Amino acid sequence: MKIKKAVIPAAGYGTRMLPITKAQPKEMVPVVHKPVIQYVVEEAYYSGIREILIITGKHKRAIEDHFDRSDLPMKDKYTEELDRILDEVDIFFVRQREQRGLGDAVRYAEAFVDDEPFALLLGDNITIPPCTKMLMYAFENIEVQL
Repeated sequence: MKIKKAVIPAAGYGTRMLPITKAQPKEMVPVVHKPVIQYVVEEAYYSGIREILIITGKHKRAIEDHFDRSDLPMKDKYTEELDRILDEVDIFFVRQREQRGLGDAVRYAEAFVDDEPFALLLGDNITIPPCTKMLMYAFENIEVQL
């Protein structure tokens, strides 16, 4: 069975990164020219995933705004790349109503995944090299013996 969807929990408080996360979601902390969560979305996109659910929480509106179409008068290669990806990917958002941990956040994806396999990527983790495509290949091609 092919993996077509990704779930990205991004609802936590970010307490390990205080004080920057007091006003800025940890997923929006920049690494070079892009926020961390953009690298995560790009990894899903370059792995062939075209439907993404991002689970956010209170004070995470900047994440939704970032993945909206850019209306900047000047564009650079980073905003053009993001706009191109956004043309091909459907990104949905749901808010975790109460901070009750990662498992609870993933529970909010139940209707989105609809009993299909999905990739779970954390909103503040960059993997080098990107491993999602390799994990998807293993899932789709290796028969598991139980």
